[in-house]
Amino acid sequence: MDLLVENGTVITCDARGSVVDGDVLVRDGRIVAIGEGARKLATRPCRVLDAARCAVIPGFVQAHVHLVQVLFRGLADDLPLLQWLRQRIWPLEAAHDEASLRASAELGLLELLKGGTTTILDMGTTHGHDVVLDAIDRFGLRARSGKALMDVGDSVPPGLREEPRRALEELDAHARAYADHPRIRVAASPRFILSCSEGLVRDACALAEARGLLVHTHAAEHADERAAVRAAYGDDDVAVLARWGVTGPRAVLAHGVQLDDDEARGLAEAGTRVVHCPSANLKLGSGVARIHALRAAGVVVGLGADGAPCNNNLDALVELRHAALLAKMRSGTGTLPADEALRLATIDGARVLGMDEEIGSIEPGKRADLVIIDLSGPHAEPGGSAAARVVYACRSSDVRHVVLDGTVRIRDGASLDLDEEAIVARARREVVRVVSRAGL
Repeated sequence: MDLLVENGTVITCDARGSVVDGDVLVRDGRIVAIGEGARKLATRPCRVLDAARCAVIPGFVQAHVHLVQVLFRGLADDLPLLQWLRQRIWPLEAAHDEASLRASAELGLLELLKGGTTTILDMGTTHGHDVVLDAIDRFGLRARSGKALMDVGDSVPPGLREEPRRALEELDAHARAYADHPRIRVAASPRFILSCSEGLVRDACALAEARGLLVHTHAAEHADERAAVRAAYGDDDVAVLARWGVTGPRAVLAHGVQLDDDEARGLAEAGTRVVHCPSANLKLGSGVARIHALRAAGVVVGLGADGAPCNNNLDALVELRHAALLAKMRSGTGTLPADEALRLATIDGARVLGMDEEIGSIEPGKRADLVIIDLSGPHAEPGGSAAARVVYACRSSDVRHVVLDGTVRIRDGASLDLDEEAIVARARREVVRVVSRAGL
């Protein structure tokens, strides 16, 4: 049956920034019509979602997350980046087994879906990534997701280092397995420059080019990281990565906090994408990315929550608010108004992933990924534009309904097809076991 999302304020995030009061008609997983005429085109009977006193927006696109780290929420607080990695995250990731990887991915996917995120770019750890891909498949999200690639680095546990040929063979096997999947593709994910040899990065980029994959890595995140890269390579990470092949429209750099104007112009000319992760950058003391300058230079910028141990949630609405407010602090109060901020997590995020022809805006012909956000709570009333209320006032608990590929997945704030209590219970059990195995 058709699906009619009725009586909402539809923030389309299209090229014109259109906002329409009325309905959205969905048929066979795609958007058919928007506005008052949509109701007349619906076949009868049809399913109906009430969007009265709600904003209807495109599904959130989070272009940098770590599903494998969700189990470590609260276990790595109050540390700078390199200590955070060496003392907590790498030992915990090395201690993962299939059960803990599955529990971590499932808990993260549940949180993302309930918060309105329908598409992710995810970086795994170096082993067991088939378990993560399977979880994404079962939970129904759209994703670009790849195992982390690591073969060198101070303090990298042996359990996370891989022989490059073996790692790339596994990446290629994943890429072939999901080549024709309707929602999932694999990404080549060299973790960051200090944990990857030049040969591994170059070969990963060559494989990505051959298979049509994104290349997803961390770059220009923290001043201490940059200093270590300069000491090792005599240049900044973005320049070295570009020489090794991490450049162009298929390259996605998470963070970009330390980027200067010349680097921004170079990224824009190459078409390299950047993902802003404001909460994680604040918590790890990395700084505040110059998003206004990057966008003004022509860089395509998306938004991501990063990982639960450095955030500590995967809430797109939290990231939207932080992104908008921090941009004003850095570049003036007129910077990144609400409607522009919302684009970071919708159509611009889709552009980062090369998926903007299919998702990211509410337009006829696009896939029906929709989020219906309640604007009637006392914290969001009584006035202001719908976009401003979403960005500055709303919370993940205000997500009333989520439609993914035309299917209602969250209705009245609850999952229609996932056992939420069982997912949380498994995560509670597995975190005890993985911490014990890590010796922490």
